[in-house]
Amino acid sequence: MINDNDNLKPLSFDNEEELKPLSIENNSSNQSNDDFVPISKGANNEIKNKDSNFVFFFGVSASGKSVILSSMLYYLSSQAGVLSPKSGAPNSKEAQALLADFFENISKGILPNRTTRDQVTRIDLKFEPSNKSKKVPPINLTFLETAGGNHVEITRGNQYHSSIDQYLNAQIPLNIIIVTSYDSAHKEDSLIYEFLNRLVEKGIDPKYINIILVISKWDLSGKGGVASEDELESFIAEKLPMTNNRVNAYEFSKTYFTIGKIENNGNTERIRNLNLDSAEIISKWLYESITGYPLDYEGTFWERINFSF
Repeated sequence: MINDNDNLKPLSFDNEEELKPLSIENNSSNQSNDDFVPISKGANNEIKNKDSNFVFFFGVSASGKSVILSSMLYYLSSQAGVLSPKSGAPNSKEAQALLADFFENISKGILPNRTTRDQVTRIDLKFEPSNKSKKVPPINLTFLETAGGNHVEITRGNQYHSSIDQYLNAQIPLNIIIVTSYDSAHKEDSLIYEFLNRLVEKGIDPKYINIILVISKWDLSGKGGVASEDELESFIAEKLPMTNNRVNAYEFSKTYFTIGKIENNGNTERIRNLNLDSAEIISKWLYESITGYPLDYEGTFWERINFSF
């Protein structure tokens, strides 16, 4: 279990101004206003711009993938460093627009909406840490998010949509965030197990890539966190027994996630108190898994001397 004892003060949202959904303008008639507009349609073409660290989210609809992604981006930008569209990426303008929407809406307590089915939302970014140690370098990050309905399609030997399959078939540096929610994890054990088997079928050995299991919506437990590592371990063992065996055998990382206090007003959910603790834990796991050094690395002996002046 990943653990971080640093306490972040939650941000409060008491402004009752009219809320608007997170989206980018699009004139396509077959796009719903409730969906993200995809940056990359994921056609059957060779993947370009592979010089990055790809972050793939796996989880069913309403599991919290979009919320985790937006909170990670917000944490990386507001507390850990500078996040900007990758120079030369074909979708840099779209990425900048999507980032602006993410940041504007999360700062108002607005949750992201559903991702478009049968397409991959690809965001190519460069992250430059505030930490000035040479052991903590800038890195390229490419976030890939897909609709939960597409992940359910792989059951019973069925194939992924080609827009997703091309990324799993490509030879790219892959990091996987598996998301299942507190209230439905018991229903998704076999699906996660099948997904891990699918990786093996594609020649991807889960033991040699970075994978983390995230139990989202932990606030539904009535708690803001876990009292001890054993609490999370017991939950996973009980609700996800097959996944738990894989997690232990492959030594995957695991943690819980909560975005803070959620207020439900009829059909609208809003973040009343934003807490980035969970986003910080997952972001730090991702950075250290890629670089081998923690994001808050204190520096070499000589760097610490120089930093003190």
